[in-house]
Parts: sequence; C-alpha cells; structure tokens
Amino acid sequence: MKYKFLFIAIFLFTFCFLENGFASKNEVYIIKISDAIGPGVADFLIRGIKTASDEDATCIIIELDTPGGLVESMRKIVKAIFGSKIPVVVYVSPSGARAASAGVMITMAADIAAMAPGTNIGAAHPVGTGGKEIDKTMSEKITNDMVAHVKSIAEKRGRNAKWAEKAVRESVSVTETEALRENIIDIIAKDIDDLIRQINGRKVKDKGEIKLDNPAKKRLEETLRTKILKTISDPNVAYILMMMGLAGLYFELSHPGAIFPGVVGGICIILAFFAMQTLPVNYAGILLIILAIIFFIMEMKIASYGLLSIAGVISLLLGSLMLFETGSPEFQLSYRVLLPTLVIVSGFFMLIASLVFKSQISKPRTGAKGLVGEIGIVKQPTMPEGKVFVHGELWNASSKDPIQKGAKVRVIKVDNLVLEVESIDK
Repeated sequence: MKYKFLFIAIFLFTFCFLENGFASKNEVYIIKISDAIGPGVADFLIRGIKTASDEDATCIIIELDTPGGLVESMRKIVKAIFGSKIPVVVYVSPSGARAASAGVMITMAADIAAMAPGTNIGAAHPVGTGGKEIDKTMSEKITNDMVAHVKSIAEKRGRNAKWAEKAVRESVSVTETEALRENIIDIIAKDIDDLIRQINGRKVKDKGEIKLDNPAKKRLEETLRTKILKTISDPNVAYILMMMGLAGLYFELSHPGAIFPGVVGGICIILAFFAMQTLPVNYAGILLIILAIIFFIMEMKIASYGLLSIAGVISLLLGSLMLFETGSPEFQLSYRVLLPTLVIVSGFFMLIASLVFKSQISKPRTGAKGLVGEIGIVKQPTMPEGKVFVHGELWNASSKDPIQKGAKVRVIKVDNLVLEVESIDK
C-alpha cells in the first residue's frame, strides 16, 4: 500500500514538473527593426528568435520598418522564422513605416502578419547598382527567382500569392487596409497592446494556440556585437576600413619600424575582411585593388616617371567600383565616400612612393658618403698627407699633388677616415 502512494506522489511530482517546465511562459518578446535588411540585422533577428524559443516565450513580435536590403540576409531571416518553435508575429509599425522589398518576404513569412494604420507594403522588384535597372537577361533570372521564392512563402502561409508576384514583377505597393482586404496580412493593430489583444487566443498552424493574458513584454536590445556588425557591414565603412588598412601597411613597409601605422593598418584590414565576409563582394575588385598597391610599391623601385602611379590610380578606381555586387541601393558604395577616399588614398600612396624614390636617388647628406663633393680648407699642407677642415671637422687628408695651407679643396673620396682631396684654386 505504501508503494502505491509513493508511485502516485512520484507521478504527481513529475506531472507538475513537466507542466511547469515545458509550458510556454506568459511572455512576449519584442524586437524593433528600423533599418535596411543586412547581415547585422539578420544576425540580430535570428539570435532574437532563438533566444525567445529557448526561453519558452509565448511568441515573438518583430516591429518592422525597412526599405529593403540584401537578398541573402532576407533569406536567412525567412528560414529562421519558418524554423521557429514559437509563433513569430511581424508587425509593420509605427504609422508611416513600410515593409518594402525584402520586408515584403519577411512580413509574409510570419505566422501572423500585422500592420499599423498609415503603413504600406510592397515594391519588391530587384534593382541593380545604385538603384538602376539590371540588364534584361540577368533581370529576368533574378526576378523569376524572387517570384518563386515569394510565392512559396505566400502559399506556405496561405496568403495572396498572386499579389506577391505582382509586388516583385510590377513593384506594386498597398496600404494596410488594402493588404488586409487582399489577404496579404492578418491584422491591423494601432499599437503593440492592441496587437497582443487581437492575437490572444488565435491558433497558429503546428504551434498551437497563443495564450496571452496580461503578458510580460520583454524587449530585446542590440548587443555590442550586433552594433559593431551593423556598423562595419555598411559597404562604405568596410571600404574605408580596407583603404585605411592598406595605407597603414603600405606606410609600414616603406618605413619599417614606424609600428603604429602597421598596427592600425592590421586592425583595419581584419575588420574590413570580417565585414566583407557578410557582404556580396566581387573578388575581381579586390584583385584590382591589390594590383594597385603592387603598382605603387613598384613606383618606389622603378623610375617610371609616374606611369606606374597612374596605373595604380586607375586600377584602384576600377577595383573600388567593382568591389560590391549587391542589388540593394541601401548596400551600395556611395560616390560621396568613394571619390574623396580614392583621391586621399591615391595621393597618399603617390606621395610616399615619390619620397622613397627621391631618397634613393638623392645624394647622401650624412656619414662618409655625405662628405664626397664637400669643399674644405687645408690646415696642414698635404705632402702628400696633411689635414683639412671640412664640414666643421678636422680630417686627415691626402692628395696626388702637394697643396699649400689655406687652399680650398674638394673631397673626392673617403678611405678609412682619410679624405682624398683635390685643389679647386686656380
């Protein structure tokens, strides 16, 4: 009998533990995104979704306001939303916000899509460098790929796949009321509290019912790592870091022992490469930039009369223009950054190269070699050895012909601290 009560007690304890341990908490995690969709934003969102899932939150709400961004970053976010164990709600807010381009796919991928009054969604047609149209053949390939992707998202969530295709092919955009009417979103909510009230009790496919009775709201803030990644994953920042790194290393190689430029250059190069691994980089651009550095180094060794420097500037310009191959205007290298940086860095390289070259061909001014050609006065007659006063010092000297005291002489050779001189007096 006593074992029966023991088993009952163990069963009740286990049941209570499982109930408390695995039931979702009455918590809502909130992430706010007001930026272009890039590697930093993708990393932040993916980590946020994982954190909310690991801590058994009831759901996670993504407050979204974006002009679009990188396709690869968007695809990573969509995968994270589809793989989430808890419901993901994307809420386009506040009033005046938009979910454009990549934001369309992210919103439609959500378990529950919502918009605030005065917002819009759409305009997802892919664009080329600087917002320009891509050439026809490539544009068709990219567009068809994007259409297939957004239609698969819409069909998975039971949303309007025809409109999603139009958003990509024709760049159509709609308001929140039109989006609700066209089955693009599920809810129009004036604020977060209204959104929570409306999703409370809603059933989500494969994830059960959302139960939110006076839930605790927990906002996830960006970590230092995320802020650094977002900053340096800007192509303009990455480009400046790379140029600073190359300039620092170039100065260190041309002036060994300076240390500080080499240290700063090394750090900048590492940060630039870290940023570029998250960005769509054209390796032809990197090779052209490296070739430019080689031309500048050769300028220090070869008398090309500036031809190598001109080749270096042209190579640096072409490499910079080709460096990033992204279809998002938000992640293009700005000409306002490119041109001044190019002028400053090219000028720096050319200046250092010219100074090094001049130092190599100029006459030595110190040491024994610096005395050759100097003019002195004989203090003790050279018959054939005597003493001369040169460069503020008294030196032992010799000459082929005898030279009298007080005569002016020119140093023609230095041999074991003895000057060989010749008379310059008529």
